[in-house]
Amino acid sequence: MTHTARRIGRSLALVLPVVLVLSGTLAVANVPWSTSGPESQVLTASSEKVNVRAKSRAPQDILRDKLLLELQEKDPGVALTHLQREVERRPSLAQHCMSIARSLGRAAVKQYGPTRAQSFSRPVCDTSFASGVAQQTG
Repeated sequence: MTHTARRIGRSLALVLPVVLVLSGTLAVANVPWSTSGPESQVLTASSEKVNVRAKSRAPQDILRDKLLLELQEKDPGVALTHLQREVERRPSLAQHCMSIARSLGRAAVKQYGPTRAQSFSRPVCDTSFASGVAQQTG
């Protein structure tokens, strides 16, 4: 009986690695690595059901997106007022105030044109809104 078990073990020791290498090679050969068409979607078929937490966004990015949306729905004056209030409420946002105000200025030019956008300018964050308007028009 031990002789039979040894023969089976030796056979498996020789055959099993060959089978594993061949099956792995065939599996990799069937994956469309370089295609950019719809057949490359094979690997992402289950991506809709993935339960992975999204990376948390920085508070200044969330505020910027919120204010840009507010600028589109209402007007730049309302967005600038809310920016000033948020910076007063959360002083940690003060270091990002200028870049957010410039983004609002650029967005205001796209939506209202340079002359009307400049009319909403006010001294929030060292007149960075006006700087964003000027950058977008120049």
